[in-house]
Amino acid sequence: MSRIGRLPVSLPTGVTFQVNGGNMSAKGPKGALTRIIPSHVAVAVDGSTVTVTRNGDSKPARERHGLTRTLVQNLVTGVSDGFSRQLELVGVGYKAEMKGRTLIMHLGFSHPIEFEPADGVSIQVQKELITVTGIDKEVVGQAAANIRAFRKPDAYKGKGVRYRGEQVRLKAGKSGK
Repeated sequence: MSRIGRLPVSLPTGVTFQVNGGNMSAKGPKGALTRIIPSHVAVAVDGSTVTVTRNGDSKPARERHGLTRTLVQNLVTGVSDGFSRQLELVGVGYKAEMKGRTLIMHLGFSHPIEFEPADGVSIQVQKELITVTGIDKEVVGQAAANIRAFRKPDAYKGKGVRYRGEQVRLKAGKSGK
């Protein structure tokens, strides 16, 4: 059995979880989220815990067992606490600012880059630190990845947009002797 899939998910206070046919939904203080339950697994709510069981021992059922449990955990964590990703701007003259809902970045190109976040995602900027927050882990991660893709860290000097705490391995440049 899946080590992750067999662990129950406990519901914090203020979070309600429902299973309606092929959909599961969570509602909490930060908002509400809904996901489709993958096939070959069943989700059950027992008071303040949610358990995931698989229907049989086939390969697709084993594959989706741990995945579904993680999706349930992400729903519960998102509506209770939310998710955030932090990005750093590393480089001389690199800066970011918010203008309304649009993130405007100056990353060494001849023009500023404008990024409009998806619904449910908010962005805050403090000097060289960009914080992307929201309740859906997938949408927050994708927004952070899109921002990072505008200027990935350089392999020689390390300049660019990187996740906070990301280690960039620098290559050795040309050697004189």
